[in-house]
Amino acid sequence: MQVNFIGISMPELKRLLSKICLVISLVFFVFLFSIPAKGQNLLEEGTLKTLSSNQFSEEDIAKLYNKIKREGLSLEQFAELARKDGASSDEISKVLERLRKLEDAQNKTLLYEEESSSKQVKRENGKWGNENVPETERIFGMELFEKSNLSFEPNIRIATPSNYQIGANDELIIDLFGISEQTFLPKVSLDGKIRIPNVGLISVAGLTIEQATAKVKRSFSNIFAGVADGQTQVNLSLGNIRSIKVMVTGEVTKPGSYTVPSLSTIFNVLYAAGGPSQNGSFRNIIVVRNNKTIAKLDVYDFLKTGITKNNIRLQDNDVVKVFPYQYRVQLLGEVKRQGFFEALDMETLHDLLEISGGFSANAYQARVKVIRNTLSQKSVADVPIELFKMFPIQNGDVFKVDSLLARFENRVSIEGAVFRPGDFQLEPNLTVGKLIQKADGLKEDAFGTRGVIYRLSADNSLEMLSFNPTEVLVGSTKDIALKREDKVLIAFKSEIKEGKKVVINGDVLNPGVYDFANNMTIADLIVASGGFKESASLKRIEVSRRKMDVDRRLTTSEISIVKQFNLERDLQSGADVAFQLEAFDIISVFRNEGLVATKTVKVEGEVLFPGNYVLNRTNESISDIINRTGGLTGSSYPIAAMLLRKKQLNSTENILSLNKKRALKQQSKDSINARKIQDAENESSYDIVGIDLKKILKKPKGPEDLLMRDGDILVIPDAKQTVLVSGEVLYPVRIRFEKNHSLKNYVSEAGGFSAKALKRKSYVVYPNGRAKATKSFFGLKFYPKIIAGSEVVIPPKAEKRQVSAIEYATIITSLTSLLLLSYTLIKPAP
Repeated sequence: MQVNFIGISMPELKRLLSKICLVISLVFFVFLFSIPAKGQNLLEEGTLKTLSSNQFSEEDIAKLYNKIKREGLSLEQFAELARKDGASSDEISKVLERLRKLEDAQNKTLLYEEESSSKQVKRENGKWGNENVPETERIFGMELFEKSNLSFEPNIRIATPSNYQIGANDELIIDLFGISEQTFLPKVSLDGKIRIPNVGLISVAGLTIEQATAKVKRSFSNIFAGVADGQTQVNLSLGNIRSIKVMVTGEVTKPGSYTVPSLSTIFNVLYAAGGPSQNGSFRNIIVVRNNKTIAKLDVYDFLKTGITKNNIRLQDNDVVKVFPYQYRVQLLGEVKRQGFFEALDMETLHDLLEISGGFSANAYQARVKVIRNTLSQKSVADVPIELFKMFPIQNGDVFKVDSLLARFENRVSIEGAVFRPGDFQLEPNLTVGKLIQKADGLKEDAFGTRGVIYRLSADNSLEMLSFNPTEVLVGSTKDIALKREDKVLIAFKSEIKEGKKVVINGDVLNPGVYDFANNMTIADLIVASGGFKESASLKRIEVSRRKMDVDRRLTTSEISIVKQFNLERDLQSGADVAFQLEAFDIISVFRNEGLVATKTVKVEGEVLFPGNYVLNRTNESISDIINRTGGLTGSSYPIAAMLLRKKQLNSTENILSLNKKRALKQQSKDSINARKIQDAENESSYDIVGIDLKKILKKPKGPEDLLMRDGDILVIPDAKQTVLVSGEVLYPVRIRFEKNHSLKNYVSEAGGFSAKALKRKSYVVYPNGRAKATKSFFGLKFYPKIIAGSEVVIPPKAEKRQVSAIEYATIITSLTSLLLLSYTLIKPAP
């Protein structure tokens, strides 16, 4: 059966709907394939127009960021490229925000890596560094070997030690003086002998300086006269000392063989080897000579007392051995030196505290907490002060010294109206009365009928007790015993009642609020405020006094009492000067009714006599002021003259303007904010009034000739020669004025309209402050006339949000579904 639908048969309708669906599907797939791929180079010209934050995954943002950096661009330069390419400002902001987050994350990673590198415990020279390690993590004694400005080089410019043992390559100095005088500089040979002319070989290797001197003296006694009987003296000393080789082994930073001067000690060699390593002992260092231990060094002895005990002089082929530490513990908290410390067998907590320098001034000394390793876990214990000398140390112990509690065991305090407020000792049987006496008693203006005690209850909650200070002091009521941390407060009379004030305003030198005093008169208050101004009217002074019995149910109730007074300037004569005031009175001194404040205007620019002018009439106009200035100069440009007039703000506008300035001034005082403050002040001070001075001078007192007001500024500039083109042009610029040029001519010289220009809304701001817009009539545009000094402004088009690919797909899918639904509805039943 054939069914007609709006004149179309059903088969034809089916074919038509199928074709429409096919076309829509083709358009949809073409549109999808036309969208730039995520991997597309977004920095190529023309590709940034479709920039969308939703297109990018985090990986894509990272690739885009790396591409921007490889091109040598900043994020701001990338944003400018996208803006010029026509991308939406909203999408640019979203992409920039994601790029900046990525940049911040990378910067933080770099900073962390730099800090980690600088805090490496092991330095490049092999020494374990303590400089960048917190105090609590330092190993006591390590700083002795790691400071670059500390040297343990042996001093060879000293008198020869008498116990120094001579060896091969030592150079000796033998002086003879007396009957015979001669000097010999023999060098000890490898077999330990020296050769002296006419004496022969003398064996000195292994001898001390003292022993070698005696042996040389015996050899010389047979050759040189006077040596035997003492008339010729023999003196032997060292010249250039030899070098020796010492082996440093064990737990040192740089073990090995070292060649050092023969005067070197254990400290000298340890410093050259970088000191003990991280696992090395500072307290178990030995020297082995000829396979025998001849000395044992404890570095802590030197650090504690400054005495270099057992720091012996080394000999050739000595071995310095540093053992691993046996006990290392950590000491934290209120001690003079925190960190890791090495301990020996049988040493106690008392010894550890002694090495650390002892407790700090704020330490809780009664007990020290220790955390100790067991076979499977940790344990904690409290060591009382009685056991410090008996408590043994184990490897890995961590001792913590707490600080004193921020509380007092015997303190009470008193505040307020006493002569000596503050903290006092809680003595046995101390009461409130005794505490007031300790504070030298109550002041004259103390509120003596009620005081309070703030007391901590058993659960540390605060409770309050009241008492009568006067009765407590005279003994007419039971005194209250005080407890620890009680705080007694006695108020001043002035604190528990409203402060009495009086107000004076109007034409006095210092209007304002003043303290009320008994027997104060109206003359007293006027004198306190500095006296009358010259403009004050002495015949009309009002005093307003509040009423305490106003019937608020009535709309006609009198709410204050107002009295008027007539005073003399000297405030001496007349009955009114003695009128006594009461608290909260308000005195108003009015201005003389015949006195008018002077009004000043300012004329700037191209007049013969620019400056400030006082108005001499209330109806003085612009033309009158120009005449008083002597007229315009030959270089004046009257068509560009403007009038600046102070803004007349209502109270709400004044408050908003004041808040705006205050908010800006609370910000940082940089140059940008300084300009903002200045702009805000200028904006809130003056309005620009557009005038036509040429017409005013041509027809004085006409409708254009405005009356001048106080504070007006009349500006007459000199001749202008340029026109400023701004807004949506390719190159905003100031151009030389051409008489016959139109608005389009000036825009053309500025590069023409930009793609975002709203041409039909172009307008011109004239130098006198007026503005004129472009008009249209049946598609024709009539641009405003241009004069010298004008500004041509091309506004931008309103930004339109671009429809994303997902939104397009949603629209097409909805249309397709609607067509299929329509087809289903009109499809005939089988």
